[in-house]
Amino acid sequence: MLKNWLVTSVAAIMMVTGCSQDKEPVEEQPEKQVDEEIVKDTELSFQYPLSGLKTEEEPGDRAVAVVVNNHPKARPQSGLTQADIVYEVLAEGNVTRFLAIFESEHPEKIGPVRSARDYFIELAKGYDSLFIAHGYSPEAKDMLRNGTIDHLNGIQYDGSLFKRVDFRQAPHNSYISYENIEKGAKKSGYLLNKAPEALTFYKEEQLDQITGEETIEASVSYGNSTFDIRYEYDSDAEKYHRFSVGEDTVDLDSGESILLDNVFIVEMDHKVADNQGRKEIDLISGGRGYLLQKGVRTEVEWKNIDGRILPFVNGERVKLVPGKTWINIVPNIGQVTF
Repeated sequence: MLKNWLVTSVAAIMMVTGCSQDKEPVEEQPEKQVDEEIVKDTELSFQYPLSGLKTEEEPGDRAVAVVVNNHPKARPQSGLTQADIVYEVLAEGNVTRFLAIFESEHPEKIGPVRSARDYFIELAKGYDSLFIAHGYSPEAKDMLRNGTIDHLNGIQYDGSLFKRVDFRQAPHNSYISYENIEKGAKKSGYLLNKAPEALTFYKEEQLDQITGEETIEASVSYGNSTFDIRYEYDSDAEKYHRFSVGEDTVDLDSGESILLDNVFIVEMDHKVADNQGRKEIDLISGGRGYLLQKGVRTEVEWKNIDGRILPFVNGERVKLVPGKTWINIVPNIGQVTF
């Protein structure tokens, strides 16, 4: 009897053990497959609103727009390689300045920072940006004081949020870190957690739809050779390099070249606004332009849509290639040669 009980017990134990061994790989394998499917479905399922590049997490950062100096004594600049969008616009004296708009990347250091003009403020508003400058024209000063846009200015924060470097002379030596932008925003009660409305981008499989006239080089004249620029297409990278006075535009700190996926050149009416030579620029009326993408150019019409300068063909908005966009505003489209 005891023998039969032992045999029965051993058999039962073997059955339980055997069942566990049979079920274990069956239970683990489906769980692993499910996890892989979840990762596959969610990986890079979002895109940054101003660059169109893919990201794992939903973007939630507010755009930050910084006026950056382009005087020869301010070159090379810091932070421009990480801007999603850069406007290049004339100021007085036939010099250009940049409005660099950041959302997908946060540079450690940006600058040299230069003074505001009314048209920079209007362009920054198009992306609901926190606006950063050091100084202002009388018109820009009135706009900032009237609360036209959330802003931090070096006039109020020189030596605190804005730092002067010792290897350049004023007014070409004011810099701000992204950390200090965050500190200043917190101090002023500005929120930085609302991403701007997204631009329209091509999907990867649509890029072969881009057609136009082959454009390996393009030159833009601003009437001052020190500020004339040239774009050259890198067929390996499928992006455009930017050159000033024959020098590749690079980041001061990293040495990396600025590589552009969209070069958008637009004609706007310019007038002299005062005896200092400051500009009045028509950002509203629309006009002619060129869009360079993937080594070809398209003749377009630009329109101001809610403060954003965007390309159109036959009344339909032209999509952007995911990546970096540079927008040159010129007084006359004849200043552009190919």
